[in-house]
Amino acid sequence: MIAREGAGTDELACALSKAIDAVVPHDAARLVGTSPAARSIPSAFSFWHGYEADFGRALLRDYYAGHDPGPPDELALRPLPVALLGVGDERRHLRFRSLMSRFGAGSVLRVLLKDVRGIWGMMDLLRGQDARPFCEGDAERAARLVPELIEFLRSYVTGGRLARVAPPPPPPPGVIIVGADDVIRSATPQAHLWRERLELCSRSPRWTGEVFMIGLAMQTRVHALAPHTAEPLIIGPAAAYGRWLACHGQPLGDSGDVAIVVQAATSRQMLPSFCDWYGITARERQILGHLRDAMPPKQIARTLELSVHTVNDHLKAVFRKTGACGRDELLAALAG
Repeated sequence: MIAREGAGTDELACALSKAIDAVVPHDAARLVGTSPAARSIPSAFSFWHGYEADFGRALLRDYYAGHDPGPPDELALRPLPVALLGVGDERRHLRFRSLMSRFGAGSVLRVLLKDVRGIWGMMDLLRGQDARPFCEGDAERAARLVPELIEFLRSYVTGGRLARVAPPPPPPPGVIIVGADDVIRSATPQAHLWRERLELCSRSPRWTGEVFMIGLAMQTRVHALAPHTAEPLIIGPAAAYGRWLACHGQPLGDSGDVAIVVQAATSRQMLPSFCDWYGITARERQILGHLRDAMPPKQIARTLELSVHTVNDHLKAVFRKTGACGRDELLAALAG
């Protein structure tokens, strides 16, 4: 599977679904991308093919509200991280079956995209009511696709060229207010500008962005009550949005309202995910962090108690992995 540079997510979703259909036939597919540094799934980006808008909205709302019958943290504990959703008598399975029936869907197969480095996302395959339900054989075949699907996501994020010059200035941060009833109440002019630019870059269905904001608001409320849960911060890659993006939720007092701030990701925000996607090691990340702070190699070597030769070898490895021609190009990419 090749994530072609310049292709929109709708085009890639169609090609991806067609490739998977040869292994596990299905009527619709959804692929979600995140990175091990994120510690959670709402997605950093996603690919949808064959889903009706109302059904997609309903699925995502249930997922973000905690009603989903196959949450990633549970799948991660299984030897085979695959689930047939809605199969069982628990309340969440019954609720899911009711939701599926309402929209004429038959069965859903979910695969968690996990390797030794962590979780990279998940895939849902859908069959209609008239199709044969997914079975354990389908699950086993889908599980064998995990390495290729992870490679597809990594190729999508890293396949484009790093910026050779600093990107044009981003719009100022935009703010979206999501009410306690999970309805978007208002947005600043800057938020509307961000939405227009992001829709132009990603070419994803518009409703996915709307529900994404509502899901992030839900996660913000959960984090406010349980600070040990994942921070409501989503870092999206430049491949999906034209530049590295940060969306962060902040509760507005005790009203249940949430402010979602949309802005260009800072280098500190994006560095963990950037290193995940490009396969940069912990030591290389340390050196990158110091390089980002304008520290010359000799000072980095003293700080980390390494030789200058070793520091330069690590930098060469980073240049090779990212395709950067040198420090200026790499720092321009890390600037967002």
